[in-house]
Amino acid sequence: MTDCVPSRVKDIALAIEQVAPLHWQESYDNAGLQVGDPEAVVTGVLLCTDVTRRVIDEAIERGFNLVVSHHPLIFHGLKKLAGHDEVQRMVAHAIKHDINIYSAHTNMDNAPGGVSHHMAEMLDMTDIEVLEAHDDNGVLVGSGVIGSVTPMPILDLLRQVKSTFGVQALRYSGDTSGTVMLVALCGGAGAFLIDRARLAGAQVFVTGDVKYHDFFKADEGIVIADIGHYESEQYTTDLFRDIIGKQCPELKVEVAITEHNPVKYLV
Repeated sequence: MTDCVPSRVKDIALAIEQVAPLHWQESYDNAGLQVGDPEAVVTGVLLCTDVTRRVIDEAIERGFNLVVSHHPLIFHGLKKLAGHDEVQRMVAHAIKHDINIYSAHTNMDNAPGGVSHHMAEMLDMTDIEVLEAHDDNGVLVGSGVIGSVTPMPILDLLRQVKSTFGVQALRYSGDTSGTVMLVALCGGAGAFLIDRARLAGAQVFVTGDVKYHDFFKADEGIVIADIGHYESEQYTTDLFRDIIGKQCPELKVEVAITEHNPVKYLV
């Protein structure tokens, strides 16, 4: 393990990448150091799901010079920094104030014990396995998880999911009259795993960002529950805090109080 006295940006990056190596990210992704200097000494780490202007300003106000996010601020290549859009403006703002930004996205999704696994633990699931796995030098990595729950009515499970993840409006489809024993889930936009979850024997599949037509797949014998993208991934900050805390216990590591769900519900 890296000596973290003093902790540098590269030490935090290494700690995260020992759990979720960058080569585990999907081809479309852009995880890693987004903005900043790997050699900069870290004054504090601010954790978030999404980098926003308010998060950067909070880091500045609190004297924290490293923001660690789940979703990358720079997702597509930047060809200029001229303030033409909010991403360009945030990058320039971060640079001006010496704020470093690091993101761990689909590499953390795909890591053993990663985002979906953490969701499963929050639901007290057992016998947790990767839903769509591939072998990377003897390590099973991949998307989503499947596991067992104490048998209960499906509607009771949906109520538990709604409460556990603070869901204001849970969308679902399928026959909820039965009992659930096997649950599959995927943090973020996981509708691509619906068929795999059904074939694996799950009675319920929990994820976010399910499109209208995908809900019809419930007719094939599985309940599909959409809890929202943010709701499913908001606790990724717990993973970051545990990883950084174990590696560099002397650092201040806090979840941004300006962290928020951009989606509002009228209830």
